Amino acid sequence: MNIVERESMDYDVVIVGAGPSGLATAMKLAQIFKEKNQDKTICILEKSAEIGGHILSGNVFETTALDELIPDWKEKNAPLNVEVTKDSLKFFINDKISLPVPSFFLPPMQNHGNYIISLANLCRWLAEQAEGMGIDIFPGFPAADLIYEDGKVKGVITGDMGVNSKGDQKDSFQPGMEIRANEATVFAEGCRGHLGKELIRRFELDKGKDPQHYGIGFKEIWEVAPEKHDEGHVIHTNGWPLPNDTPGGSYMYHAENNQILLGLVVPLDYDNPHLSPFDEFQKWKTHPAVKKYLKGGKRLSYGARALIKGGLQSLPSMEFPGGYIVGCNAGTLNFAKIKGSHTAMKSGIEAAKVIAANINGESRSLNEEIKKTWLYEELYKSRNFGPFFHKFGGLIGAAFNVLDQLIFRGKLPFTLNHRKADHEYMKLAKDAKKIDYPKYDNEITFDKLSSVYLSNTYHEEDQQCHLVLKDASLPISKNLDLYDEPAQRYCPAGVYEIVEEDGKKRFQINSQNCIHCKTCDIKEPSQNINWVSPEGGGGPNYPNM
Repeated sequence: MNIVERESMDYDVVIVGAGPSGLATAMKLAQIFKEKNQDKTICILEKSAEIGGHILSGNVFETTALDELIPDWKEKNAPLNVEVTKDSLKFFINDKISLPVPSFFLPPMQNHGNYIISLANLCRWLAEQAEGMGIDIFPGFPAADLIYEDGKVKGVITGDMGVNSKGDQKDSFQPGMEIRANEATVFAEGCRGHLGKELIRRFELDKGKDPQHYGIGFKEIWEVAPEKHDEGHVIHTNGWPLPNDTPGGSYMYHAENNQILLGLVVPLDYDNPHLSPFDEFQKWKTHPAVKKYLKGGKRLSYGARALIKGGLQSLPSMEFPGGYIVGCNAGTLNFAKIKGSHTAMKSGIEAAKVIAANINGESRSLNEEIKKTWLYEELYKSRNFGPFFHKFGGLIGAAFNVLDQLIFRGKLPFTLNHRKADHEYMKLAKDAKKIDYPKYDNEITFDKLSSVYLSNTYHEEDQQCHLVLKDASLPISKNLDLYDEPAQRYCPAGVYEIVEEDGKKRFQINSQNCIHCKTCDIKEPSQNINWVSPEGGGGPNYPNM
């Protein structure tokens, strides 16, 4: 066997992921190093071919952390162009009737002063600011593995040759290159990062915590008729089409240029293996309160991504020997607000402060520093939001949350727990009600493959499959019989199929369709699917998402 010695590059701080938390970490570090006149190097690795290419979020953006990081962001032309002008809440009783709910009842859902944005575009803008501060950013470089030395993380190993933002090969990097960190490695991979998952397991960072909880969030961008567009209007709904024991919610944001950003969030602790989150989203669009906006419009883009929503009870230790986990990789999203960008950025800012202090001989803990911030206060106040819905269902859970958030402002004298992991909830197929979803009309509702086409997803077909089965026989030998193989339905991109050849059934993985949502890694009942990083630059390339 030939052993190839890896080339390596050294930085003081290595950051994995160029999303809001990773960019905020890097920029705050650069600011501190400049103030202290310290010559320190910072590197960000990003698996997408371009910054923002894998970023998907609603997104109504709260500027709290951005105000702290870049106070003059308006003068620097940050892409925050549409301020929220109106909030609407609706409860969908059935497929025809909706009930308006005064937003006064749920203070976290009030968005005065927030902006309807493309988070991908904000990340691109942040990356430009970061590069101007001397931070090296390398898109197209997935961090594939960890470097351990003496029980500490000392950096990462890249997966393959990367590309720059123009798609050109970068000659300075080689396959399997070591990117070493002299001071700290920060993992900002987003929800269910595959290295973050390994770090949490290896260092038992979630010991004594509730299991992490997730939802799958869908998003489409539509261009609608000007007379149907109400720029700045933010609409949220819950109720139909999801069953009462699966309390999710939707959003419809009127952005600029006659565009509406819309989507549905389905909690991944649902128990019916016949449920298809994708088809629930398509069905939701047929409600008259939604369809009236979309009729005659044009669907421009589609995407889906898991979001992390366990909150304070599921928040792992954010520090380990050699580094830190920040943002949605750790689980800092405020589920009561359905917002995670500002909290992710704040966690990165605090991580940067801790790293800089420790470099200068102080001894600070990120876990302890976080507790002193508004981020922790937000997570504390919203700690019962998800558990109320899970424990009592949609209607009663909403009533309890109104009591908690409106009257007690999130300070009820108890904390509920949610101690069962999402994948453990799946009922046997024989014990669950089958669901007949309507046919797609190709006007309001569409199939998975035409949707994936709009996500601009691409993977090299001859690469090794990045969706790894621990037991290749299990989908047919177990899941098909017990659960009617739910991967066929929970995947929003048509990656998993049961095909029949010569009278035998076979589990087929169409990995080229994968949009990196991570749902399979989360929801598979036996935890048999492990999502690992594909070749650099592969996956979706979301425009303006």
